[in-house]
This record gives sequence, C-alpha cells and structure tokens, in this order.
Amino acid sequence: MPVVSAEKLMEIAESLLVAAGASAEEAKVIAKYNIGANLVGHDSHGIILIPTYIDRIKVGHIVPQAPWTVTQETDTTTVVDGNWGFGYYVSDRAMRYTIEKAKKQNVAACTVFRQSHIGRLASYPLLAAAEGMIAMITADSGRSPKHVAPFGGAKARLGTNPICFAVPSNLEGPLVFDMATSAAAAGKINVATARGEQVPSGWLIDSEGRPSTDPKVLKSGGALLPLGGSEGYKGTGLAAIVEIFSGLLTGLGFGIEPTGRHNDGCFMAVFKVSAFRDLHTFKQEVTDFANYLKATPPAQGFKEVFYPGEVEFRKEKDRRANGIPVEDATWAKLKDLADGFGLTAKLGF
Repeated sequence: MPVVSAEKLMEIAESLLVAAGASAEEAKVIAKYNIGANLVGHDSHGIILIPTYIDRIKVGHIVPQAPWTVTQETDTTTVVDGNWGFGYYVSDRAMRYTIEKAKKQNVAACTVFRQSHIGRLASYPLLAAAEGMIAMITADSGRSPKHVAPFGGAKARLGTNPICFAVPSNLEGPLVFDMATSAAAAGKINVATARGEQVPSGWLIDSEGRPSTDPKVLKSGGALLPLGGSEGYKGTGLAAIVEIFSGLLTGLGFGIEPTGRHNDGCFMAVFKVSAFRDLHTFKQEVTDFANYLKATPPAQGFKEVFYPGEVEFRKEKDRRANGIPVEDATWAKLKDLADGFGLTAKLGF
C-alpha cells in the first residue's frame, strides 16, 4: 500500500478532475476537501472517491462548470440550485454566502439541492468557525439508493444522513463534531472492501436481515444499521430529522427513485457568536470546557479523553509529516485514469 504526501495526492486529484472536464478552480476546491478527509483519517471520503466522481462525469451525473443559481432568497435565507455541479464546489460557495449573511444579520440559513456528493461535512462549518461563528450542516442523498435500515427493519430506507457542528475556540485543533447517523459511513464499507477487511459486528445486516461482518453484503441487498446498536431507535430518529431538513425541506423528497444519480441535499445554518456573547470570552470558555472534559480520569481500557475533533487534528499532524496510505486497489484505479488521460509521466505513476 503506497504512502503518499498530501501535496502529491492533491496534484493527482486536481489533474485528473481537470482532464475530466472540471475547471481549475473547481478541481482545486475538490482536491482540498477530498484530500483533507484523508489527512484527518477519514479515508472513506478521500482520494478513493475521485474515480467514482470521474465515472459520474462520464455518464452525465455530475456537470462540470455548472451554474450556481439562487432560486429563492431573503436577508437571512437562501435556496441554492447546484444544477448538478460538484457538491464540494457548490456547498463551499453556499456556506461562504451564508457566512456573509450571518455577518450582517447575526443568523442565516441555506438549503442546497441538485448537487453531487459533498464529501466530509466538517469542511463547511469549519469555514464559519474560523470567522467566529457556530455552524451546522446536515446532508441527505434525496431519492438516490439508500444504505441504512431503520431500527428493527431488514431493508434500507434511509441514507447515512450525517450531521456536523463546528464551534470557534482557542484550542490548538478545531472543536468540530461530524457524524453519520448510521453505525458507520457507507464509505467506510467501501474502504474495507478495497482493503479486503471485515467490518465490526453491529455495522451491517445481509439481504435476509442477518448480522454480518462482510462489507460486500452492502452491495448485495444488505444494509447498514442505524447508530446506537440496541438503542438504534435514537440513530433512526436523528436520521429521520436529517432527512426532513435535507430531503424534504430542500424538495428532494424521500424514498428511492432508482436513477442512480447521487443528489446531496443540504441544510446549513450559521450563528454569529458576538450576537449572543462576547466572542473572545466565549472562545476561551469553549477552550476551558474542552480541557475540563480532557481532564476526566480515563476509564478502564482508555488512555485519555478527547474533545470532539481532537483525534482528527492529531491524525492530520501525523499524516502531513508522514504521508497518507492509499489502498492498492485505489492506487491502481488512479493510475488507470492517468494512463487514459495521458498523464502518467506528469503525475509520476
């Protein structure tokens, strides 16, 4: 399994995306967020997805250089039609637009529809946290194929339906909470499949509703389980709320329309901290609170307590210094794409 620097992976991602039709600006945003997921240890949302995005471009499911359209707007709200553009690029622009509104109006919210996969959710609220704001985002894949069975169910009816919050602080690393409402993200199943590994018990059921640790069952009629194990009704409830925010409020709907076209609907909201508290005081209190949590004596089997986002921050420091491992199967796909675009020599495969 090759270990590659983040800079090299960004060069590969950008070059392949531009060759497939993306603008240089789109490719740069996508690569930054895509490889950013690898850097923090979420390989399911990293370079492994670039071949999938290029496949979707080829069949017309992603439209490079698509227009970005505001279809409805007030001083504090925005509805964005991504016109099937790259989700990373569409949602990056939507979050920045919402941040600017929150600067003027103290709070602002936005929905986004008709865009492709947006990757790791944390990328977007972190933009607001850097501006002294609290932000949240939810995402749902609309009526594209589902992967998660509701609690007690034997068939998939929900998406992985992630939710994320980011909060400004004085911590060394950002305080950010980003989670799927399923036991695991679907991308982690893809990574396990690519690496020939099993997954933990409690993640999957097969097509007959039986527990399984074989990641291949997900593409054979199986389903992910909701977050919570024996308390999975909590994960199902969270997933339902995310679907309402990101599927129904956006107008994407629910259920399955088997076109195979991934359609990430998003809801995002931004809150200017200084409209509620002095920003500097708040950031220090968040820092003190995180350190208070970290000072908790570890339970048996644990070495320390982490604040939300700390594990990813440490992983990023390690991978920036030592490189990012890439599955052999993923590396082979990237090389095949480079060969097809005549970029093998340029990219050093």
